[in-house]
Amino acid sequence: MSEEKKGFFAKLKSGLKKTRDNIVSGIDSLFNGFSAVDEDFYEELEEILIMGDIGVNATTAIVERLKKQVKEQHIKEPSACKKILIESIKEQMQVGETAYEFENVKSVIMVIGVNGVGKTTSVGKLAGKLKENGRKVLIAAADTFRAAAGGQLKAWADRAGVDMIGGTEGSDPASVVFDAVTAAKARKADVLLIDTAGRLHNKKNLMEELKKMNRIIDREFPDAYRENLIVLDGTTGQNALAQAREFGEVAELTGIILTKMDGTAKGGIAVAIQSELHVPVKYIGVGETIEDLQKFNADEFVNALFDVGGDTV
Repeated sequence: MSEEKKGFFAKLKSGLKKTRDNIVSGIDSLFNGFSAVDEDFYEELEEILIMGDIGVNATTAIVERLKKQVKEQHIKEPSACKKILIESIKEQMQVGETAYEFENVKSVIMVIGVNGVGKTTSVGKLAGKLKENGRKVLIAAADTFRAAAGGQLKAWADRAGVDMIGGTEGSDPASVVFDAVTAAKARKADVLLIDTAGRLHNKKNLMEELKKMNRIIDREFPDAYRENLIVLDGTTGQNALAQAREFGEVAELTGIILTKMDGTAKGGIAVAIQSELHVPVKYIGVGETIEDLQKFNADEFVNALFDVGGDTV
């Protein structure tokens, strides 16, 4: 594992400490406290996982799978279930081989989410990562509602060494997107990253605007690979899930950037979101620097969550 990856895993592991304390202590006492794998055992396990923000649907799927494997493998000891449980959660969270296709082709990535989740910062970090990988990146500052948004994004664009279009407060976000698409084609950019306003999911007009932006991209850049990433704050637990559902109604979500995972007791939400929405967590953030945003790795995440095999991933 590279130094950068090692540092990230250490941060992820310490960041998930509260979640781990929330879930793992309960699971350990469950596995050690029960003498048989029976209905009471499963009920208790369900309760621990739901309390750990893993969510009802994900928990049901995990427990059903565990029951099936316990039966198939004739497992009698609760302690033998832990490994199966961990593997089951990892499998639930695999992102799939085509998850990062946008890195290799001409693409438009729209980044959406409510205010305060770390959206603009995530756009800046993602731009830096793509640039490091040799991609020519252009950022569109289509968050024209928030006074400081353009300046904040410009600082990230400068840090990442990429160009930015727009950023004037009060201008029409759809026209910023139009200008950015025109510039991306003229400059032969590989990736156009669009930062959007922090849409409150109950504001109908803002959602309409999101659709308008999408229509412009469809019309002006039909051959671009499309990605809609929603940024969610890991500390908000089930609320993040509600936000993702709302946005999913107006934009086809292709991935999730889960931020602020450095110190949340609700880290289990990563499992819930993926299971409930069938949208993969693609990036995970544990801090302020560009290195603190990394591609999501199910094995590393679950190992950090359950404090297993920390240095061997």
